[in-house]
Amino acid sequence: MWQPQVAALTDRAVLTPDLPGFGERVREDWPGLDAMADDLVARVTDHGFAGPFDLAGLSLGAVLALRVLARHPDRVHSAFLTGAPLKPAGFGVRLICRLQLAFWRAPWFWRAQAAAFGIPDDSRARYVAHGLSVRPETASAMNAEVFAGGVPAGVRHYSGPLLAIAGEKESAAVRHSLAAIAEAAPQTQMRLAPGMHHIWNIEDSRLFNEVLHSWLNGTIDPRLVPLP
Repeated sequence: MWQPQVAALTDRAVLTPDLPGFGERVREDWPGLDAMADDLVARVTDHGFAGPFDLAGLSLGAVLALRVLARHPDRVHSAFLTGAPLKPAGFGVRLICRLQLAFWRAPWFWRAQAAAFGIPDDSRARYVAHGLSVRPETASAMNAEVFAGGVPAGVRHYSGPLLAIAGEKESAAVRHSLAAIAEAAPQTQMRLAPGMHHIWNIEDSRLFNEVLHSWLNGTIDPRLVPLP
């Protein structure tokens, strides 16, 4: 998922740790968001980075990043979060996800997801392959926790720079989640990525890379649309 960013951020040490239940750790059980936050910080430390680091998260990664900010605020120098679904899921969303789980092992389901997210044709095969590798049990446990919504109370202890983004073409629930982040962390800068869907680090990797690089260098890309 982060290959375009690893290739672009040549001036930095970049870590893209697999989360339990995904990637090379696909056989591991879902441990819960708090345990995953602790695991992520431990892995960064194990790679020789004991001080504050810049944290970037998309979708589930953005939800997890908020747990990192809440549990390890002193370890994060800056936070870049995009596509975090933080509103409690209603009956309709839960029903749709139950239906999705019924088709979880079907390649056509993942191809449809790739199309809906605007993933380019040359990246879809890898996206489909990874989706098929994730166990339905992992997805079910993940959904149960993420669907509860909300921002961890401990986020208020993080005082560093925080940029919260939603794709302009994302769901209203994700776009409205930006305000929840800003309420918990008043220093939050809220922006929309023009014309983008959920997984815009692949949809338009050049735009995403330039926006992320600007943020890491202390500025906000002027192409992002401010929110009041």
